[in-house]
Amino acid sequence: MSVVFYWHPMSSATPIACALAELAVPHDRVRIDIRNGEQRTPEYLAINPNGKVPCLVVDGTPIFEALAIHLWLGARFGVAQGLWPAEGTPERLQAMSWSAWAYVTYGPAINRLRLASTEGELFSAAHADAARALLQELLDILEQRLSAQDWMVGEAYSLVDLLVAQVVGYGVYVGAQVSGHPAVARWLGQVMARPAMQGEA
Repeated sequence: MSVVFYWHPMSSATPIACALAELAVPHDRVRIDIRNGEQRTPEYLAINPNGKVPCLVVDGTPIFEALAIHLWLGARFGVAQGLWPAEGTPERLQAMSWSAWAYVTYGPAINRLRLASTEGELFSAAHADAARALLQELLDILEQRLSAQDWMVGEAYSLVDLLVAQVVGYGVYVGAQVSGHPAVARWLGQVMARPAMQGEA
């Protein structure tokens, strides 16, 4: 199998870089300089019409959007390594649910906070406060989950932990603190300390 990973450091491609490292998936890397607009060149748009990173090309077929890539990596490589629940199990349903929660629910709330907190036409202290309040409510949900069990799905670490922790960790960077959620803070520290999370920015 041929896997080519299109990425840029310190971008939304970072969680995919960490997942590839965790799974030890052989692949080639192509750096796309998003600061210089390389993601909008005709050559790259022919690969990824979304014009963003990350993107994988698997045996000549592109797959883009980080969530889609995570789900594919989990199903294709993670099951055999015990890092993703098997098809047909209750844990697989939970894995899909929490993965989508991270990207579809928590992620947009982070972006709301980032935009409202950054000087510019969308800057708004009121909107930033509202985003922080929403993120704290979402962290309450995650706290409840991680107070009842050590890991997101099942009894052991999985790619679901990697995926959700990357999103939550970015939220901390933006300003959504987890200090008031001890179970989340403990879990986040454990996930971020894994070797696969080091040096993959």
